[in-house]
Amino acid sequence: MRETPGDLGRLQALLDRSYAAAGTHLASIHTPERRPDAADLAERLQGMCLLTVATTTRDGRPLARPVDGFFYRGAFVFGSAPSSLLMRHLAERPAVSAVHLQGEPFGVTVHGTAGVVDVAAPGWEGFREVCIETYGPEWETWTADAVYARIEAERMFAFVLEEPA
Repeated sequence: MRETPGDLGRLQALLDRSYAAAGTHLASIHTPERRPDAADLAERLQGMCLLTVATTTRDGRPLARPVDGFFYRGAFVFGSAPSSLLMRHLAERPAVSAVHLQGEPFGVTVHGTAGVVDVAAPGWEGFREVCIETYGPEWETWTADAVYARIEAERMFAFVLEEPA
């Protein structure tokens, strides 16, 4: 787990704000005992997390696609080619929604904006280590042309449905 105590504090505050503003239907499903806290959520989101990321076209149509995502320092980060439709959409309209599901028992939904980050910059060493652990050392060569974005969450909801013992 790469999250600092400060990251976990900000994540917990985000979860708390999100649920405080949740509608009655969502709250009836995401009951308090089904909501992981920040530390549990960060622990569950280790390694690559397949995300479905949704953006919008110029005329407002939603487009969703799968991407390799990583939960790093309390936020989802994902990459793509700079010429991809995903990155072109984000350059014009940075609003995104993303969902990570592990079947019915665990899911995370996030709504916010995505901004490009320089994963070669100082402070991103841990992210690079996670990518190398996931993909191997060749990640450093084939990702040279990739662009990465970090979702700055405005709302985040997480659901855990534990199997009975």
